[in-house]
Amino acid sequence: MTKPNELDAASLASLTRSGRLTVEEVARWIIARVDERDADVEAWAYFDRDQIMAEARRLDRVTDKGPLHGVPVGVKDVINTRDMPTAHNTSRYADSRPGVDAACVDMLRSAGALIVGKTVTTEFATTNRGGKTRNPHSPERTPGGSSSGSGAAVADFQATLALGTQTGGSTIRPASFCGIYGWKPTWNSISREGLKMYSATCDTLGLYARSANDLDLLAEIFRLEPAEKAPETLAGARIGICRSPVWEKAQPATQAALKAGVEALKRAGAVPVELDLPAPFEAIHDAHRKILRREGRSAFLSEYAATPEIHEDFKAIVENRDNYGVEETRRAYRLADECRAIFDDIAAGYDLILTPSATGEAPLGIELTGDASFNSMWTLLQVPVVNVPGMVGPNGYPVGLSLTGRRYDDRKVIAYARLAGAAFNAAERQAA
Repeated sequence: MTKPNELDAASLASLTRSGRLTVEEVARWIIARVDERDADVEAWAYFDRDQIMAEARRLDRVTDKGPLHGVPVGVKDVINTRDMPTAHNTSRYADSRPGVDAACVDMLRSAGALIVGKTVTTEFATTNRGGKTRNPHSPERTPGGSSSGSGAAVADFQATLALGTQTGGSTIRPASFCGIYGWKPTWNSISREGLKMYSATCDTLGLYARSANDLDLLAEIFRLEPAEKAPETLAGARIGICRSPVWEKAQPATQAALKAGVEALKRAGAVPVELDLPAPFEAIHDAHRKILRREGRSAFLSEYAATPEIHEDFKAIVENRDNYGVEETRRAYRLADECRAIFDDIAAGYDLILTPSATGEAPLGIELTGDASFNSMWTLLQVPVVNVPGMVGPNGYPVGLSLTGRRYDDRKVIAYARLAGAAFNAAERQAA
C-alpha cells in the first residue's frame, strides 16, 4: 500500500472523507517523513509537531468534511497564517504572528486542509540569494527560489500540496528543479490578500502538487471557470512550440527536454507548430525588470526606512540604483500592455503553447536559486503556466516543461498538463 504521505490530494481526501484513514494517521506519517528527511532537505521555516497533531485531531471530529479533508499543505513563509509565524526570512519579522489567514489559506482551511507549517522562502520572496533548503534529489543542488521550501516539501513527500508565489519564476523554476507540478495561475484570478507585496502587476500565488488532477482540484476550490471544452486526448491538438526570446540561455538539458517533449506529444497525436513571437517581445524581459524595480521601490520603502541594516538588494531597489527614469518605466508598462494583447490573440490560434521551464537541471550549490529567464515573460504577460514534470537531464535530475495559454484558460492548461504529463512519462520510460 502506498504510504499516506505519498498519495496525491484527491486520493488522500477520498480516504479521509470516507473514514478509511484518520487525519491523525496522516499527520503521523507527515511528521515521520519530516523527522527522517529534515536534516537533508530543510524545507521548513516553522513546523510544530504538537500543533499539527492537535489540528489533525480537531479535523477528525468535524462532521462536515471538505474536498481537502486532512490533506497536508505547506505554506510559503510570506503568506499570512493566523496560528503560525510569518517571518519572510528576515530579522524584522522573526516570530511575527499576523493573527489572520491570507485569503488563499482561508480557502484551503474551509476546504478541510491540514496546514502543517511554513516553508522556507528567500528574503521577502525577492532575492536570488538561496536559503537553507536543498533539492530533495541532491542536497548539493538548489531547489530553486523563492518558493524553495514549498517545492522541496512536496517533492520529498513532506507535504501533499504547498503554496508559493511568483513574481519572476519563483513557482515554475522550483517545480522544474524538484520534478513536480507547479501552477502559476492567471494574475489576480486567486486573491493575493495577505501575501507580502513586491510587484502589484506581477505578484501571483503559486501552487504545488504531484499530479495535474490535484491542480484541477485546487482550481475548483478557488472557483476558476471550467474549460469550455476540456480535452480528453492530445490527438489533433495544435501546440505552439515557443522557445521564447531567451532561447540562447537554454542549456543542453533543456534543449534535449524540449525536443523530447515535442516528440512525445507527436506520438500522442498532437500537431506541434513552431511559434516565433513578434518583435515587441524582444524587449519584454527588460520591461519586466524595469516594472519590478519601479513597483519594488514603493513595496519595500517602509522596510528600508525602518530597518537600516536591510540587505543591499533592497537598498538598491528603493534607491533606484539602476537609475531607471519615469519615461523608461512608462514605456515598459506600455510594452507589457501591448504584448499581453498580442499574446492573447496569438494563443487563440493554438490549443496550447509549450515552452521551457528553466535553463536546465538544478545547478550545483545552494547559494543562488538559479536563472528565472524562461519564466519572467510569462509572469509579466499574466497568463497561466503549468510546469509538467517527466523529463530527466543528463545528470539524472528533473527538467520540466511549461504549458501556457490565454489569460483565464487555467483549467484548459491544467487539463492538457494531465495529458502531456502522461506522454512525457511514457517517453522517459521508453528511453530508460
